[in-house]
Amino acid sequence: MKKNLIYLLSLLLFCAAFTACSEDDLDSTSVIREPQVVKNDFDRWLDRHYMTPYNIEFQYRYSDIESSMGYYLTPADYNQSIALAKLVIALCLEPYDEVTGSREFIRSYFPKILFLTGSPAYKSNGSIILGTAEGGKKITLFNVDALQIASINASTNYFKTIHHEFAHILNQTKPYTTDFKEITGTLYVGDACWDTYKTDAAALQLGLISRYAGSEDTEDFVELISIYVTRPQATWDSLLTTAGTAGAAIINQKFEIVRNYLQNSWNIDIDQLRETVLRRADEVPDMDLESLDD
Repeated sequence: MKKNLIYLLSLLLFCAAFTACSEDDLDSTSVIREPQVVKNDFDRWLDRHYMTPYNIEFQYRYSDIESSMGYYLTPADYNQSIALAKLVIALCLEPYDEVTGSREFIRSYFPKILFLTGSPAYKSNGSIILGTAEGGKKITLFNVDALQIASINASTNYFKTIHHEFAHILNQTKPYTTDFKEITGTLYVGDACWDTYKTDAAALQLGLISRYAGSEDTEDFVELISIYVTRPQATWDSLLTTAGTAGAAIINQKFEIVRNYLQNSWNIDIDQLRETVLRRADEVPDMDLESLDD
């Protein structure tokens, strides 16, 4: 009787082990699956106007993997995203097409992802991040829901930010000369720029085109580009007037390096680029920023 019980128990254990092994066999289908997104009219419009001509992915849907976990962020408004998609083409991409003679410059060097968030990104010191560029691969634009279509101009933060971030990518691809940093090297103080330079006027008078330009030389360099191409000459002249004789002389010295860099490294005339950006900005009131008709 004992032997029979032992045999029976052994058989049951064998069956259980066999069943467990069978249940542990891995399924060839991954449990991690990409979310299936049904394309809408805006997605198809983006394919025609971003992906096909420029190979740029315009991401307006919120994605954890693309967003920064260091900030409380919200998705961008759908209609605001449509308006911004059209404005970015008009004020940021096509001006480069025009001055370079083709779409190849943007297609080759502009980041492959434009990612939007509806809310701003606040830093611990209270300042707001308007945009970031990551390794030449992606530009993130924050605070899209605050876009005020009625008051759009070339210097509106979204477009100034894109010119700023794209300039970073250009100078990371082809570095500018080291003599630029030497002009005001002692003034670069990192994030302390907001406390060190209390006003725009104070920064200008020291030869910095903006308070943020006082963070480091690379920011100073791209601030000169992005502020220049998004402001008319009268506004630029006003900045130099505020800077005073000494400050203006320093800014002009650095700007000459910027001008030569764009011309010699990229064959881009910064004055022609500015003229194109400003002309297109004047045309914004006549643009249809709502429909998705081509």
